[in-house]
This record gives sequence, structure tokens and C-alpha cells, in this order.
Amino acid sequence: MSLHDVLLWVCLIPVICGSFYALLCMAVALWYARQRPPAFTEKALFQPPVTVLKPVYGLESGLKERLRTACQQDYPVYQVVFCVQNPDDPALKVVKEIQAEFGETRVTIALRDICAGPNGKVNNLLGGLDVARHDVLVISDSDIYLRPDYLTAIVAPLEDENVGGVCTLFKSAGAEHIYEQLELLSINADFIPSVLFAEVTGVAGFCLGPSVATRQSTLRELGGLESFAEYLAEDYEIGRRIWTSGRKMVLAPYVVDAMLDLENWSQWWKHQVYWDQNTRVASPKGFFGTILIKSVPFALLFAILTGGDSVGLAVLAGAVALRLATTAVILKNVLSDTEALRALWLLPFRDIVGLASWFFAYGQRNTVWRGVEYRLTTGGRMVVAGSDPCVEAESATPTERPSPSPSPSSREAA
Repeated sequence: MSLHDVLLWVCLIPVICGSFYALLCMAVALWYARQRPPAFTEKALFQPPVTVLKPVYGLESGLKERLRTACQQDYPVYQVVFCVQNPDDPALKVVKEIQAEFGETRVTIALRDICAGPNGKVNNLLGGLDVARHDVLVISDSDIYLRPDYLTAIVAPLEDENVGGVCTLFKSAGAEHIYEQLELLSINADFIPSVLFAEVTGVAGFCLGPSVATRQSTLRELGGLESFAEYLAEDYEIGRRIWTSGRKMVLAPYVVDAMLDLENWSQWWKHQVYWDQNTRVASPKGFFGTILIKSVPFALLFAILTGGDSVGLAVLAGAVALRLATTAVILKNVLSDTEALRALWLLPFRDIVGLASWFFAYGQRNTVWRGVEYRLTTGGRMVVAGSDPCVEAESATPTERPSPSPSPSSREAA
């Protein structure tokens, strides 16, 4: 067998595996859509007092509208804590306006600059945790748009004392540019189907960081929130500790919207690599295995190696058609996502770029957080590659440091 023939087979294996996986994801997602229970029942609702922690960093587009939704919940007793680290952060003015609108009983502003480690989101949350009035906590990223029944849905599973944490599905929304549409497809058409597959089959555990409910007492048992500040994928580590403690991590049958706000193509590309880095540090073996399900880019390579003959083009057309069809079924029947359906024509390009970001993430051991470079370790921890991260963070301004939310680390389930 010639080298050319070997390369053809090397390309065909991911095409076959990826196409089979696409069909499995579609079948599993349809089963999930038919079998999933309602997010909560109208009778005997479990509605303990709740503190909602909202990490805020920088003046994002549509920030005030999204943050207000946390204060408009159809829930009896809850406190909303907006966590801000820098007194010069322009978002501080926004949260003060919301506090004036809803009152200090409902809204608390935690302005504290804490640095327990390199993870900025955890540092931000620690400031809010100090003023949290209730044991039940809901952590919701600043880009998440909440419907009025959100708290009821995410808190309900905690009625079971064996449940250590709850997360919800999320989908990207609000794409205005092509690069934002590509980001949307990365989540809605690639990541979420993998999450559903993991949920139904039980092949992998996960915790989706943009929307999480737990208890302060549970966090203390897991080592305290500060113990997660050194991890890149802090949400995965929270989930992992809950599983290993013998408790359950529940995926509530509820979907929230994560609103997109990317500035340019460069930021989009960095997001792609960063997402894949999170997956790699959380599950190195699982991340390596994902190359076997990238059907479209390898179908393109197969077509190129065949010189564009009828067989090569047929394999490429079949892989693309199957990928688009199975994804469309999931988007329509599980996420009711018309926005992603309109952008679906970009999915083959996103998949091809996804192969490139996979290689970058696999070979790149460093990442940049708040302008400071870190080395990613085997356990998912971030180790500073230069000067102390807390010193660097203090010298940066809100416009220089990326927002700690949304946390890209919620992709570890793939």
C-alpha cells in the first residue's frame, strides 16, 4: 500500500467516525427532547431563599438589559449580588443604576479586589460570596439573559439532598457579524450536541459554568470557592469534586441564552483556541479523541488527495450534507434555535477552522489571562509564567483585562 493510499484511509476514518457520531447525537438529542421532564412542577415547589452571584467586568454591549433580568425573577425570596473588582470599572455605574431601580434589599454590590489565584471569575465571585445572605447560590454569568422562571427551574433539583450542584444548558444568541455567527455555531451546533450525548449516555461528566446552582455549605465541603482560583476550567473542577464526593451533578432541562459580544475576527479566533484549551486541560484523552469525529475537514482533505475526482467529491458532499442535516434536526427540535439555523451555511467552514484550532490548542501549553501569561499544567491548573498574577491584575484597567464571564471553561464536556 502506497503512502497516498495510507493517507486516504487516515482521512476516511474521521469521516466515517464523525458521520456515525453525528447520527448518534441526533438520535440521542431527539430522545432527550421527547423524554425530558418539565423543568419544574407547579405543585410542591422547592423555593428556598437564594443568592444570585453575577460576576461583572467591563461594559459589555446590552449589559444593563441582561443584568436586570436577574432582578425580575418570579421567585419569593432572593438576593442579587453584582460582583465588581475595580472601582474604575465602567460597569459599576450600570449596577448602581440597577440597585437604585430595584432597591438595596434586592440588589447588593460587592466591590472587592480579591486575588486568590489566576482565575479572574473565581476572584470576582469571592467578593460576592462575602456578602451572600443565603446558603443556596446561583452563579450566572453577565452575558446570560434570564427568563422569569429561571431561578425556580435551576433550584428545583436541589430539593434532593444528594444533589451537590445543578447546571443548565445554554445557547449562544444575538450574533450580528459573521464571526459571531461562527462563535454561535461552535456552541449551539458543536458543543451542545456533545453535552446532550454525554448527558444521555453517561460517557462523561460535566458542569456548565455559565449557569450553576449549589450551596455555600457544599462549596465549603469541596475545599471552598477560593480553592478553584488556580484552575482554568473551574466549572469542570467543581463538577469533578461533586462527583467524587458521592453527590450528583444535575443538568436541569432548561436552556438560557448567552448573548454574544465579539469585537473582531481576532477575538473570535482566540476564543476558538481558548475553548479547545479548556477542553484539553479538563479531559486530555477525550480532547485527543475528538479528532476522530471531525468529518468535514477530513472529507475535504480526502477530496483533495483524490484530485477532486467523483469519489472524493461524493465523500465530501455526503459528509457535509449529513453534518448539516443532523445539526439542523438538533437545533430545531431541542434548542428551538432559529438563529443558528439561519447561520447553518457557515458550519462547514467552522468545522474546518475547528481542526486548525484543535492543533493550536493541542500544541500550545500557555494561555493569557488578564494580560498575564500562564502555563497550563496536567491537572488543569494555571501556573504563572512570569511575574505574580495578582500584582499584574492590580495594574491593569477594565478595558485591558478580559471579562471573567462568560467563562470559556464550560466546554470541557465535549
